Amino acid sequence: MEKHLSLKTEGYRSTTDETFNLLLKAAAEGSSLEAVCADSCGVVDSNTLREQLNAALDECALRQQEAEMNAALAAAIPVGMPRGGLEVALDTHDEPFYGKTPKLLTYTCKTRAKDGTTHFFRIASAYVIWREVRLTLAVTYVLPEDNLPGVVERLLQRLGHLGLHATVAYLDKGFCCGDILRYLQRVGQAAVLACPIRGKTGGIRALCQGRGSYTTDYTFTDGTTARLALVDTRVRDPKTKRKQRKWLAFVLVNLDWTPHLVYRKYRRRFGIEASYRLLRQVKVLTNSRNPALRFFFLGLGLLIQNIWVLARWLFTRRPGKGRHKLISALLRFATFRKLLVRAVERYYPPPLAISVFVSPQSVIH
Repeated sequence: MEKHLSLKTEGYRSTTDETFNLLLKAAAEGSSLEAVCADSCGVVDSNTLREQLNAALDECALRQQEAEMNAALAAAIPVGMPRGGLEVALDTHDEPFYGKTPKLLTYTCKTRAKDGTTHFFRIASAYVIWREVRLTLAVTYVLPEDNLPGVVERLLQRLGHLGLHATVAYLDKGFCCGDILRYLQRVGQAAVLACPIRGKTGGIRALCQGRGSYTTDYTFTDGTTARLALVDTRVRDPKTKRKQRKWLAFVLVNLDWTPHLVYRKYRRRFGIEASYRLLRQVKVLTNSRNPALRFFFLGLGLLIQNIWVLARWLFTRRPGKGRHKLISALLRFATFRKLLVRAVERYYPPPLAISVFVSPQSVIH
């Protein structure tokens, strides 16, 4: 972390090493800086730590912080991972914001109501899929003035700077629009995009007919023409427990796959959803008014996941010859988080007693 992140918090009572250790413990526990400082002996006060972090992380240098976080994420790439033939999933993650500060609202994206708010701090990431390795190797902070094609372009350019080539990119329904499709067609990037089926009649809904899956050409309302894969699936109704027919639509860009291959391949994209669920487990709780600090905590959570993935790849390999196979039960994410906490507590042990004003002997019977 110190090699790639320029965060410096040197003071007469604190050091950068101490700051990183406290940040790691707060993320691993999913707690706040206040709680971690109170639970660690001999460390700086939480108010002092927050002041130093706010001074070191300036919202005017968000793109520089983003570049440093990307460099730290790339440090977890295994030595044997190829640079080509990779599958990549792109997605966005929203962190709810409940404040009313005008300054902070200028860094949040407004969308439909969810979790009691319409404003969110948003990041977008590129998730690389290779064997049993799942790494987030590109992240970008999404601001209200950013458009989706620009976000996708930044992520793909970041992968290109690392020398990585995405054989195919998987994107969810939020990216299915004419601007994205035209950009992918222009740069020659193969991709599969989930396509929403809206309305009861007409449009794509009118194509959901027949006795089986098929592909066809389709022209969207904005004039964009693309290849559409319509997949006829059977899903179990949660009430009746019976299987019902359900159509799924996917847009194919620079690909000539069969509908069943599209359905099977696209399921691999859901790994990025799992990475965001893990991100919630290593999220530092904060009410900070500094947007740079909030984005930093999100990037730190992704970095901890990458370190865990690399540690599993290096140390949990099944013995013997042949293909690299992992024993995932040896180092689960919950175990890795506990190991991080215990490692930090070796240097900053938790208190074993508290100061009270009443003698314990007076209440012991």
